This record gives sequence, C-alpha cells and structure tokens, in this order.
Amino acid sequence: MKIKKIILDNIRSYKREEMEFPDGSILLSGDIGSGKTSVLLGIEFALFGLQPGQKGSSLLRNGESSGGIAIEFEIDGKSITVERRLKRGKSVSQEECSITIDGERREISVMELKNSVLGLLNYPKEFSKKQNLLYKFTVYTPQEEMKQIITEDAETRINTLRHIFGIDKYKTVLENSSILASKMREEKRIKENLVSSVEGDKQVVVSKEEELENKNYNLDSVEKEFFAKTEERKRAQEEKDEIAKKINEKSKFSQEIEKTKIVISGKKDAIEKNNFSIRQLNVQLKELDLLKFDETEILSLEEQIKSEKRQKSDLSNSLIKISSEINSMNSKNNESGDVKNRISRLDVCPVCLQEINVIYKNNILNRLNLEIFENLKKMESMNSEKRSAELKLSEMEMKISSVEKKIGDYKMARIKIENADEKKLRVLEMENSNKLLEGEINLLREKIVSLEDSLSEFGKYDAIFEEKQKKFDIAAREERATEIKKAELKKEIEMLSGQIRDLNEKIKKTEQLKAQINHLSEIENWLSKKFMLLISVIEKNVMTKLKREFSLLFSEWFSMLVSDSFNVRLDDDFTPVIEQQDYELDYSYLSGGERTAIALAYRLALNQVINSLLSKIKTKDIVILDEPTDGFSSQQLDKMRDVLAQLNVKQLIIVSHEQKMESFVDNVIRLKKLNGISARE
Repeated sequence: MKIKKIILDNIRSYKREEMEFPDGSILLSGDIGSGKTSVLLGIEFALFGLQPGQKGSSLLRNGESSGGIAIEFEIDGKSITVERRLKRGKSVSQEECSITIDGERREISVMELKNSVLGLLNYPKEFSKKQNLLYKFTVYTPQEEMKQIITEDAETRINTLRHIFGIDKYKTVLENSSILASKMREEKRIKENLVSSVEGDKQVVVSKEEELENKNYNLDSVEKEFFAKTEERKRAQEEKDEIAKKINEKSKFSQEIEKTKIVISGKKDAIEKNNFSIRQLNVQLKELDLLKFDETEILSLEEQIKSEKRQKSDLSNSLIKISSEINSMNSKNNESGDVKNRISRLDVCPVCLQEINVIYKNNILNRLNLEIFENLKKMESMNSEKRSAELKLSEMEMKISSVEKKIGDYKMARIKIENADEKKLRVLEMENSNKLLEGEINLLREKIVSLEDSLSEFGKYDAIFEEKQKKFDIAAREERATEIKKAELKKEIEMLSGQIRDLNEKIKKTEQLKAQINHLSEIENWLSKKFMLLISVIEKNVMTKLKREFSLLFSEWFSMLVSDSFNVRLDDDFTPVIEQQDYELDYSYLSGGERTAIALAYRLALNQVINSLLSKIKTKDIVILDEPTDGFSSQQLDKMRDVLAQLNVKQLIIVSHEQKMESFVDNVIRLKKLNGISARE
C-alpha cells in the first residue's frame, strides 16, 4: 500500500487542505499543535471510520455542520479513493461513504466500506468487527499508546498480543474444547442415567411376558364362554320371536275388530244422514203440494210487460224532445241577452259611424226583452210538462219491475213443481239404502263376535311372551357381560403387548446408548487428554517462537538507540526486562528518552514480527511514526538516521517537531497554524 493524497475538509484544525505524499520517507514538520497528528488521525478515519469509543466530534471542526476526508492510495497497481463524510446533528455521525477503484465509484454503507478496505489490505476477516489493532501495531501507533501496552498488566498485554498475532484462536479453541468436553461429559452422565435402568427394564419385560401369557390363556376361556352365551341368547331370541308372532296375530285380530267397529260407525252415520235428508225432502214435498200454478197467468203478465215497455219508450222519446226544446230556448235567451248587452253599451253605429237614436235603441232593447220573456214562459210550461213525464216514467218502471218479479215467482214455482218427482225418487232411494246398511251392520256385528272369540284364544300368549322376554334379557346380559370381559382382556393384552414392545424398543435404544456412551468417552478422553494438550503445546511453541523473535528484534532496535551499557529482552509475558551491569531496572525509573527508546524498539520489533507472521497483508511496506524521538538526547537523535535506514519500507511517514529530523528524510511537509486554522506552508 502507498498513500498518494489526502483531502481534509473541516477536520479538526483544518478548513480545506489537500496534501500529496511523494515517494520515499516523509516528515510532517511543525510546531506543537500545528496539525501534524490531525493528518494521521484523518488517514486512520478515512481507512477504517470511527472506532469503538471514538466520537465524531473529536474529528469534525468546531462550529461546522459537516466535513469529510478523502484519501487516495495505491495497492498492487490499483488506484483507490475512499471518501467519508461527517454530519453534525444531535451528535456527529458518519453519513456518506464511497469507494472508487480504477475510476469506478460506488456509494456503500459504513460497514461495507470497512469490509472492502480490509479486503483490499488483505487483513484477516476476524478484524472486521474489532478495533483496527493490526493497523495500529503495524502501521501507525501513537507513541503514548505504545508506552501504554508496555505498562499494562501482563494478562491484558498477553491478550492484546494474542489478538494482534492472530493466535488468540488457540485460546478460543481451548475454551471451546473445554466447553465441548464439559457438554460431552454432561451428555454422557445423562445417557448413563438412562442406561442404568436397562436391567430393571429387562426384568419388567420378563414379568409382563408371563402376565401376557396368562391373559392370553384366560382370553381363550372367555371366548369359549362368550360363544356359549351367544348361542344361548340366540335360542332365547328364537323362542321369543316365535311367541311374538302369536302376539302379532292377536294384535291383527284386535286391529280388525277396531276396523270393523269403525266401519259400523260409518254406516250408522250414513243411515242418520239419509234419515235427515228424507225428513227435509218430505217437508219440501208438503210445501210443493200447497203451490198453485197457471201457465196462462204468466203469458198475460208477459203481454202486460210488453205494453208497459212500449209506453215507457214513447214517454222517454217525448221527454227527450221536451228537454231539447228547453235547451234550445235557453240558448236563444242567452244569445238575446248578449245582443242586448252589446247594444246597451253602443252610442255610435259601427257601420255608418253615426250616433244612434235613443228611441231606436230603446225599441230594439224592448223587443229583445219581450222575446226573452215569452221564451221564459214557454220554458216554464215545458219544465212542468217534463216533471210530469218523469214522474209517470218512474211509476211505469216500478210497475214493470213488479210484474217481472211476479213472472219470476211463477217460473220458480213451476221449477219446484217439476222437481217434486225427483225428490220423491230420492226419498225412495235413501230408504232402500238404509235397509241395505242395516243389513250390513248386522253382518259386521256377527263378524266382531267371531273375531272376539278368536282373540280370547290368543290371550294365553301374553304371559308366555313375558316369560320368554325375561329369559332373553338374562341371556343377553350374560352375553354382554362376557363380551365386556373379553374386550377388557383384549385391551389389557394390547396394552401389555404395547408396554413390552416399548420396553424392548427402550432396551434396544439403551444398548445403542451404551455404544454412544463409549464413543463419547473416547472422544471426550481424546479431546481432554490429547487434543487440548496438543493445542496448548502448539500455542506455547508459537508464543515461545514469537517471543524469541520478538525479544531478539526488540534488543536489536534498542541497541541501535541506546548505549551498550543496557541489555534488554522480553520475559514470558512479553514484558520488557531492562538490565544494566547485571541489575534489573524498573521501566518507570528510566529517563524520558530511554522510555521512548524502549517504546520505539518495542513498536518496531512488533511491526516486524507481525509483518513476518502475516506476510500477505498490504500494509507491510508503510510505517507511520508519531513523535518517535520524544525526550531523545542529541546523541539518540543522531542514531535515528541508522534506525530509519534499517526500516527498509517503501513509504515512511514521520511526525516530529525536531528540526534535526528533516535531514534524515527524503521529503518534508511543513505545517503551521494561523488563527486556529492549520495549513501547509
């Protein structure tokens, strides 16, 4: 990996700054607080985003609502640009992210961008959800953080180094193996508890098989008993059915008697009905004997009606004529009245337009009044004549109606007289019918007597049927009881068979559990006594090898920075051990420059070990040192030239305020801060 350019937009003390990084070693130079460390923090944020515990407000410039960083770098000939943006709301958060590879830009989520960068750097996948420790201990570690790992307690330091070296997986394997072995032991105990009951189950099976044999024997006996009871019940049923037939015959006789009685009752009703009709007809015949009828009287009345109707017609025509004349005179009077009214209003003749003479006008009006008066007198006379005619017409209609009623009465009497013979015939027929019905009733009564005699002969079968019914009920109850007993035995046999089957299945599974227990014991024994021991040995050997290599490199780097009077090495906890003239010195008693030298040597040695262990990561050719000479003497500063030469990396970025460091590098980027804004000089 090679960083080519970074653009800072409202990041910490920067407003807008674009910074290119040339090949070779680069020094970020400037006074304390000029913004050197801000560049390194910007590089880290651009690559990995906000880290756990890191707040966006520590990067976004105070007073600004948004900001961002773009970094351009190169990996294996690919040109890559990563952009991240920060936005201030209730808090400062990451907003937009994008990555451009060889000119192809993609906007992706924060997590997707982090995974993409880790993939490009070829970092192990387990670092995707953790802090970017690999980057911090191989590329960029703030000097104070490196001093912190040296002064931490041994367990924390070992766990941190395990994670960085990627060998914490051995610890994870051991922990998981221990958990697995514990679970296997627990499973084995559970299975052993299940197996412990197998002998008891076998004894139970033997006992239940004996019980099953006894019940099968009892079932044979009960089935024979059930067969005998069934035959006995069938015989009782047949005997009862035979008597029931006799009872049914008796019932038929009773029904026949009832039917015959109903027929007799019906015939009696018919006789009574005939007698009632005969009485009514005789009354009607007596009334007909009193009726007198003369055909000439009907003819005379019909001629009278014809004469009356002719007179009525003539009178109606005369009445119509009178009404017409009255209407005509009434119309004439209306017309004369209209003329009179018009003349009364005229003063000038409408034809000659001369004034009308009053005398002439009055003569005309008098003539019209006379005509109207004479017409009214005639109309009064005619109305009187009309009323007289209408009254006479009404009397004629009443007379015609009365005569027509007489004719109708005569005709009805004629019809009744004509029906008298028919009524007499009906009376005779009904009297003959009653005689026949009386004869039939006598025969039916004789039949009832015969049926009752036969019915008395079947009376004895009621008691016999009751006896047979009791015998049948007893046989049916005994059969049912035996059937229930048989069903209960079958159910018990079925349950016993099921229990034996289940127990045999359980025993079979228990035997299989024994094999599983043996298999579990073998695996658990191998896991606990062999595999975990092997992993512990492998881990110990790896850690020993790493410690030996780490300690050797640590000693070499330290000897380049400090005089030969000091000897340094690492103990088993990777804690630096400092010796001078066979005396061990505590880290806290060293001078500031010596502590910085210890931290720098530890840092460079760790960098080499990690890059050797993870040879395929893409950041092994870049190192960033943040104030690596803090507290160094002039002599130690001179030795930094040799240290930097020995690093043998393609890109080296150093942050320092020491002027002397400028002569040790290929390129210098000078930074300054003016009015709270950092920028290049």
